Amino acid sequence: MEIIKTEIEGVVIIKPRIFVDARGYFFESYSKREFDDKVRHVDFVQDNESCSTRGVMRGLHFQRPPFTQSKLVRCVKGRVLDVAIDIRKGSLTYGKHVAVELSEDNHLQFFVPRGFAHGFAVLSDTAVFQYKCDNFYHPEADGGISIADSSLGIDWKLDPSTAIFSDKDTRHPLLADFDSPFDINIDLYAK
Repeated sequence: MEIIKTEIEGVVIIKPRIFVDARGYFFESYSKREFDDKVRHVDFVQDNESCSTRGVMRGLHFQRPPFTQSKLVRCVKGRVLDVAIDIRKGSLTYGKHVAVELSEDNHLQFFVPRGFAHGFAVLSDTAVFQYKCDNFYHPEADGGISIADSSLGIDWKLDPSTAIFSDKDTRHPLLADFDSPFDINIDLYAK
């Protein structure tokens, strides 16, 4: 796998080595040994999958301490714009984001460490999205930033005013009204 560093430390894009022949293709979507060696040691404990239609926007989600999560995400069908936003108080990149298109064609994966809010917008008719988490889901620790916050400067490749949101995602605060539970000293990876 090739690791593509981004402008925010800890947030990386992973490009797998793909083997193509007359039968189709093959690649390792995850190897703990290689991930630990090239990215960071992370113990993933839960895999999730969602299916969404064009125009759906999910996020920007995180879990509050002590249930914080790192995520390794990918789109196995369709196409999404995936975004991670630094929400660590005191970080030089606080409020900054990294956006990457993930698709069934490019096979890219995106690693989002702890201390970041995460979300995506569906750009294809249907998208099947998978993610590995290094902590179990705890509904009482749910948190979020408004995915429609224009001050974030995210080009979602669709109009958030016509997007499809869950009721929960319409109630998240704007970044300017948000009191982050994370600071720059958070260990981005440890449990």
